[in-house]
Amino acid sequence: MTKIRAAVFRDESLKPSLEELELTGPDEGEVLVRLTATGVCHTDLKVAGPSGRSPRPVVLGHEGSGVVEAIGSGVTDITKGDHVVMTFASCGQCPSCLNSEPAICYSTDHFACTRPDGSYYLQGNEGPVHGDFFNQSSFATHAIGKRRGIVKVRKDAPLEALGPLGCGIQTGAGAVLNVFKLQPGQTLAVFGAGSLGLSAVMAAKIAGAGRIIAVDLHPNRLQMAAELGADEVIRADDGPASDRILGLLPDGVDFTLDTTSLAPVMGHAIEVLAPNGTFGFVAPPEETGELTVPMRHLMKARKIVGITEGNSNPEVFIPRLVDFFMQGRFPFDRLIRYYPFDDIEQAFHDSETGTTIKPVLQMN
Repeated sequence: MTKIRAAVFRDESLKPSLEELELTGPDEGEVLVRLTATGVCHTDLKVAGPSGRSPRPVVLGHEGSGVVEAIGSGVTDITKGDHVVMTFASCGQCPSCLNSEPAICYSTDHFACTRPDGSYYLQGNEGPVHGDFFNQSSFATHAIGKRRGIVKVRKDAPLEALGPLGCGIQTGAGAVLNVFKLQPGQTLAVFGAGSLGLSAVMAAKIAGAGRIIAVDLHPNRLQMAAELGADEVIRADDGPASDRILGLLPDGVDFTLDTTSLAPVMGHAIEVLAPNGTFGFVAPPEETGELTVPMRHLMKARKIVGITEGNSNPEVFIPRLVDFFMQGRFPFDRLIRYYPFDDIEQAFHDSETGTTIKPVLQMN
């Protein structure tokens, strides 16, 4: 049993209490990680708030990086002291997993927040606390993850920066490199220049995109997009972005990516597609979960595709992104602002308001 310190969400106020908990494990097939740092993702904000899908009380967090402290039985290729990034779990047995596509696993529920048998591994003074959020619950000094969601990374990379590769960064980069498979000269428009959208911009630059367009409301994010490789930046409140984009590229854009989950914005992203173009989205519209699609517009082989975790195989893709970073080609650390773990409430606030692109909590 390990005593840990964790941010426990007991209500829907986005104000967790920092508590001492007892953690049991790791069990068979699990890995115990001492966290170095953890990114704050908008999914954490959504789940912690009134519309959240997880039970209470719960420890959230799903962009953790740290050092392996212990391994459960059956784990043979990870050892104590390894540097790792924690990411989503997958069953390993469904057709997607067997096809090396664990991000679209048939059966894994990232929001159940218990072990598969329904047991808890976190215990507080008032009783059990839900964990296992996205295979980690990393708003804590220690977290447990299933082996399939633990990715070993090179030790010369800055471990405190790598956590966001487990979700947001790999989602944006994976949309471009894994789903779109963008080729040199092709064009991309990104709607929403947060950490996910900016990761897509950087990935498109790596892929040799002919034109990269970023759309956002925040001038600081558009400035960052321009510095990271966007050829054009568009203020979303300066009129319909679709008009501006079609003014630049009259035939349309090969790929568009929405990170806003706003139905009108998603409509614009579909409207500007070139024939045979692809629109990708990472979450359904927040308002209703539904989107009216102009079917006639799709007749020229335009496509719509949902994207989960960049449709990546983390065991392969995350080390690849680390290599790009170490080569200076994927400077995602420029998106990060670090906060002490005790300032988690401020980090949530700054993420929600757009003040900080990617907050990262440092556990020490």
